[in-house]
Amino acid sequence: MDALDKQLIQLLQKDCKKTTKYYADQLQLSKTAVYERIRRLERTGIITDYVALVDKEKVKREFTVLCQIRLVQHTKENVLKFEREVLKLEEVSECFHVGGDYDYILKINVEDMKSYREFMVTKLTAINNIGNTQSSFVISEVKNRPSVHI
Repeated sequence: MDALDKQLIQLLQKDCKKTTKYYADQLQLSKTAVYERIRRLERTGIITDYVALVDKEKVKREFTVLCQIRLVQHTKENVLKFEREVLKLEEVSECFHVGGDYDYILKINVEDMKSYREFMVTKLTAINNIGNTQSSFVISEVKNRPSVHI
């Protein structure tokens, strides 16, 4: 990956819906060169996906919770089972296996506190091997960028 690839990735992360011609003009390359670079970045797995970011308020998912979870037992089977179950929960947008006092941190988006309680009671705590949880409620997002600086 060279400097032009990095610049191209930054442009794509800012707005991936622009035309190849736009990126070519920005990088002072031909459209074909930019097209080939994008395809190579995709083929090699550097670019993994393209997504549409959604306004959480407009889709009634503006209540964001960071939930820390501690498992009762840390056997490989229990860890993998927990992770498989979390992948099924549509309210969970991110899940991190972490070190420290807790084992996992989940980012959860629901409509409101009532919805979060329902999620906790019927879905999250229904997963076996959860020892305890601690929830933090987001007051405001100071910075939320899905891009990675390279």
